[in-house]
Amino acid sequence: MRLNQKVLTFFKNYLVRRKTKYLWNDFLSSLYNVDVRVGQGSALSPILSILYLFSIFYILKKHLKILKIPISIISFVNDSFFIFQNKSISHSNTNLFCSYNVISSLLTNFELVVEHEKTEVFYFSRLHGAFNPPPLDLTALEGPILLPKAS
Repeated sequence: MRLNQKVLTFFKNYLVRRKTKYLWNDFLSSLYNVDVRVGQGSALSPILSILYLFSIFYILKKHLKILKIPISIISFVNDSFFIFQNKSISHSNTNLFCSYNVISSLLTNFELVVEHEKTEVFYFSRLHGAFNPPPLDLTALEGPILLPKAS
């Protein structure tokens, strides 16, 4: 999978080797380098995020297919959802554990920080009555212990 060369060239040159100076009353500064990154909140932030994450999701999908882990990925600008469907909660937890390991490794390799404390898991069941799914322990992967929340 490759991005269009025009897109790559645009982002390669965006805000690179830029200089600026400022004027304050009668004082004019010398030139300063302003090679800056695109911060969160910038108009380009969502576009860059999805372009960058798309490659990671593409690789993730291939890894999970090799591991025979059925998964659906839904991604919004800064949030992603991984959906597993299985009749066994223990099997779903195993799939979640393996997937978490793969995505954490990929994100680390792409030099992205995983904010483990923002990770959440939701269980949905068609069972009637009490439904108490077990916690998902991700501490072996430097993640949290995800406790199901009542809803």
